[in-house]
Amino acid sequence: MNTIRTKLTALLVGSVLGVLVVATGLSLLILTPPDFGRMDDAAAVQLGMLIDLAERTQEAVNEGPYGRISSAPAGGPRVEPATEGINAALGRRGRALQIVVTEPPDVGWPTISARLSDGRWLIVPLAVPKPRPEDSWGLIGWILLVALGVTLVMIFAVRRLTEPLALLQRTADAITPCSDVDPVPEKGPAEVRAAARAINQLATRLRQVMESRMRLVAAAGHDLRTPMTRMRLRAEFLPREDRTAFIDDLDELDRIADSAIRLVREEVESNSGEFLRLDAMVADTTAELREIGYGVNLTQTCSATIAARPEALRRALRNLFINAATHGRQATVRMAAAGGKVQVLVEDVGPGIPEELLPRVFEPFFRVDPARGASTPGAGLGLAIAEQIVTRNGGTLRLENMPVGLRQMLEFPVVTQGEGGD
Repeated sequence: MNTIRTKLTALLVGSVLGVLVVATGLSLLILTPPDFGRMDDAAAVQLGMLIDLAERTQEAVNEGPYGRISSAPAGGPRVEPATEGINAALGRRGRALQIVVTEPPDVGWPTISARLSDGRWLIVPLAVPKPRPEDSWGLIGWILLVALGVTLVMIFAVRRLTEPLALLQRTADAITPCSDVDPVPEKGPAEVRAAARAINQLATRLRQVMESRMRLVAAAGHDLRTPMTRMRLRAEFLPREDRTAFIDDLDELDRIADSAIRLVREEVESNSGEFLRLDAMVADTTAELREIGYGVNLTQTCSATIAARPEALRRALRNLFINAATHGRQATVRMAAAGGKVQVLVEDVGPGIPEELLPRVFEPFFRVDPARGASTPGAGLGLAIAEQIVTRNGGTLRLENMPVGLRQMLEFPVVTQGEGGD
């Protein structure tokens, strides 16, 4: 993951392991490895003296595992490197006897067994044990253990050090225009305290700006009612041909004011919802619009329960269905559920929207009437309001062009049966 925590952990672990590898390599280069040839010569000299002494001893000594004379060699697996090295050293000194180096299971240390001339065996411990192949695996295991330990310690340390940054990230993600986020504790290093202070101030100012915006739009919408009412009364004294156009303009102003107030209300309204059957709401909204003359057809449905605010969601569905039926000449609605989510697809047969304008369709007061092929009344807030409602109820709204027409895709997470109380 491309996060500071991951990068810092990788940097520290890599640095420590790199130093460990370099130090180990330098140690192997600087330290002189043991000269096993000289050790074999020393063992041969000592063994020769012990053999000469044992040849003069007529009684067998069987007390203890080391330095004894026995009637049989020591048991255990044979150690070939030590056996061959000591035999070669004895040969260089003119001794014809052959010895065997083994590892008796009851001793756990290499033992030399030398046959005497009278058939007895001289058993003595090897002064320095020979290296074994499994010793290299022990070194590898040690390196792996150190690497694992360093990694775990670094992960714990970095997690503790970066926890304030993670808290800042979670708090910043939770900030919305109407969110009531708990202030971030201003503690820790100076940089973290400064960032926490900035985020707290940002959240406070954003909340104040949204409240001020809501008051401003609501006051403007309310204050417009009085002069618009006076203008309607005065329009009654105008000639009939002028009065109709004048009243149509007043109706357009009224729709714009109402749409602006609804948009701001959706942005700042609390996100408390309830469990509802989306399929039933889609069917009711479709039937309602068909009764008043809109070309909306429901072709496919499926049972789905979601958590949302009923009034707001019904308004969003109505806006999307009317948008498709008005600009796209006819709306086809179908539902599908898969992967714990439910989709509502609204498709029309209109001219669609130019690809370069699709990213702007959710901007307030943005209209694409020239691209949609008709000049229809409205404030350009229908899609903006619908997108706010869908997003604040945990869903997503996307638009895409089809070969013929436009597709509006709503997607909501489905509430499980236990959560929905069904």
